[in-house]
Amino acid sequence: MVHWLQHETGGLLTLCAVSIAVLLFLIIKVKLEPFIALLVSGLALALVAGLSVEEIVGTALSSKESVLEKGFGGLLGHIAPIVGLGTILGAILERSGGADVLTRRLLSVAGERGAPLAMGLAGLIFGIPVFFDVGIFVLAPLVYITARRGGRSLVLYAMPLLAGLSMTHAFLPPHPGAVAVAGLLEVPLGWLIIFGLICGIPAFLVAGVAWGAWIGKRIFIEVPDEYVVAEKDKAEKGEEEPEPSLALVGLIIAVPLVLILLATFSTVWWEDSPALPTLTFIGNPVVALTLAVLLAMYLLGIRRGISTAELSDLAARSLRPIGMILLVIGGGAFFGAVVSATGVGKALATTMSDAGLPVIVLAYLIACGLRVAQGSATVAIVTTGGIVAPLVKAEDYSDPHIALIAIAISAGSIIASHVNDGGFWIISRYFNMSVRDTIKTWTVLETILSIVGFAMAAALSTFI
Repeated sequence: MVHWLQHETGGLLTLCAVSIAVLLFLIIKVKLEPFIALLVSGLALALVAGLSVEEIVGTALSSKESVLEKGFGGLLGHIAPIVGLGTILGAILERSGGADVLTRRLLSVAGERGAPLAMGLAGLIFGIPVFFDVGIFVLAPLVYITARRGGRSLVLYAMPLLAGLSMTHAFLPPHPGAVAVAGLLEVPLGWLIIFGLICGIPAFLVAGVAWGAWIGKRIFIEVPDEYVVAEKDKAEKGEEEPEPSLALVGLIIAVPLVLILLATFSTVWWEDSPALPTLTFIGNPVVALTLAVLLAMYLLGIRRGISTAELSDLAARSLRPIGMILLVIGGGAFFGAVVSATGVGKALATTMSDAGLPVIVLAYLIACGLRVAQGSATVAIVTTGGIVAPLVKAEDYSDPHIALIAIAISAGSIIASHVNDGGFWIISRYFNMSVRDTIKTWTVLETILSIVGFAMAAALSTFI
């Protein structure tokens, strides 16, 4: 029995399934923090699969080569600075009023009929540098005002906004899930940006614009009086601050994306160019985001009268919520490293080959199952990425194809948001919806966004 579990394909697959079941049980029933649950599940899998103590945790004198340290620390070394810098950039854009400027300009150009699309574009653009929930907190008041002025359902304006925020959060760097899956599958972020946009924008249009317009006419949600307040005073002393220009906000958001893309494609376009080292350096995600943060600190902060002390405090406060996110990602990376070390990945590859199931389909289905079962998109991404990474490495896939597999995982991680997802409750409360109405609107939106995003990735993978 022990030999079958540790060496035979059926036994290894059984071990993997049981370890995932244990993980879900610890998160859902025991209510254990996902980070701790991932560590416990990974350690249990490693021990039962027959890895030695030295392989798992190293020796009393050194643990540098252990699965625990290499699995946990390797990925965090890649993503921690990217997520941290992206968080600070988003906080500065929020504090400066950049979101208000962007949204109001879009609304003025689109007019009353185009207001839902304008809200969606605001979510799409502002969602690149800020976390999903922060985007809701910042932009929701503008949705309330627009819905009240238009005399139409709050749903009509909220759905496009949420689709834009959700798509960028799931598919694009510097968000934690996208960066984590890129690290796990070892694909350049430039390719993830390209295919995140190619697959994500059609998904946004179908889920946010088309579905939002349809459901917004069928479910009427009023804007409560207490939701509509006077525009908040950005200055604590009651003084009105000058707003940044739309061009400046757009420039700061675009800088890191453009630099990362240049670095990715310069290796192909300008392979022999003397400029290649410079482009590679400034296009490294950490360097590109550092430059963007410094630009934002000066152009949106210091030049507009915000002191360096206030900017430092803002950065410190913005970083506090990401600690647990990084720990969950590290725990998921360790779990994936155990899956690889035990040989489960090879067993899964053999089974898939026999069944004729493409890796991209398997990745999507695993991510969907984990998302529906335990609610966290981040846990779904890092766990799926760890399971699928050995399969990807075993095949001779190009970087674009691996990026599409990463998009499939991200798409699966957002399907069917329901009551076990914290985002579900934020949306229910912020947009005055009952649980029933939130399921009819938000849950369906996320499912459409997931399916269309995956369909685009799967279709493209047949040609790339």
